Amino acid sequence: MNKLSSILLIDDDKTTNFLNELMLRKLDVADRLLVALNGREALEMLQEHCAAVSPSCPVLIFLDINMPVMNGFEFLDSYSQLPWVKHRATVIVMLTTSLHSRDLHRAQQLPVAGFVSKPLTAEKVETILRQHFPDAVGGSSSVAPS
Repeated sequence: MNKLSSILLIDDDKTTNFLNELMLRKLDVADRLLVALNGREALEMLQEHCAAVSPSCPVLIFLDINMPVMNGFEFLDSYSQLPWVKHRATVIVMLTTSLHSRDLHRAQQLPVAGFVSKPLTAEKVETILRQHFPDAVGGSSSVAPS
């Protein structure tokens, strides 16, 4: 299995971040895990890790919708304006407890690969990896169920 270079978790809930980070480390799917508590913090982190060519630039972002300071939609609006975004192949998956139709409609207008309902599980991670990073999972199931 080829690991992803970097994954970014963006969620204001520290417990959710802890559990997601713990699971991703256990699954050993990325060389580096970055964690941000809101969209603004995530943008600052991305500027630091992605403005120049760097292996620490996340190729997968798990993004919460409802957060203080800067929510997921505000993050996506700002993220899409960054000059280097067009040159990077980053997959963004929105994590949510609510799949409200207005959220689904709004997300279809933005650079989002899809929605995943919380909690994030090993099976959901495996599905995302198979769909967007087939080289990361190889030909067989590499992620054990949780």
